[in-house]
Amino acid sequence: MFLRILTTTFLLGFLNCDTYAQNNVTLNVKLYPIQTLLVNTTQKEVGLEYNTREDYRNGVVSEQQDHLTIYSTGGFQVKVSVVTGAIDNILSNISIMPSSGSKPLNQSNVVYTGKNISEVEQPIISATKGAIDKNVNISYKGAGNDTFVGFTKNNTPVNQTYTVLYTIVSQ
Repeated sequence: MFLRILTTTFLLGFLNCDTYAQNNVTLNVKLYPIQTLLVNTTQKEVGLEYNTREDYRNGVVSEQQDHLTIYSTGGFQVKVSVVTGAIDNILSNISIMPSSGSKPLNQSNVVYTGKNISEVEQPIISATKGAIDKNVNISYKGAGNDTFVGFTKNNTPVNQTYTVLYTIVSQ
């Protein structure tokens, strides 16, 4: 019995000894800013057609639902410009207006701003927080007020093609 008590005391004393070692590791976590901007693949070509007197008078609009999909790890801006050698009288009368898509950006931290198309990048969306696969609708609007009367010659339709460029940057 005495031996059992002595053995138990010895084992308890041994278990309470500071005989273990400690080492530490420095863990570095680096979070890099990521922004991606995708144009809906079924909407890579957008058309504005003036077919009637009312079209020339009122202008025309092409609504592109969920046109852009945005992923950003922090605040961002989406800018728009056109790739061209010079802005002509047609292009300078076309505007782009963003709005909430089916998976909208957080309304409390986003500002949508319509712009006339220009070769200079202009912000159309500004957000103070990130976004995960959020959608934006884009309306392409051609001017009304008979702005384009006189552009056609010899009863031949005028067909102008432009490349619109969307860019996303950290903010």
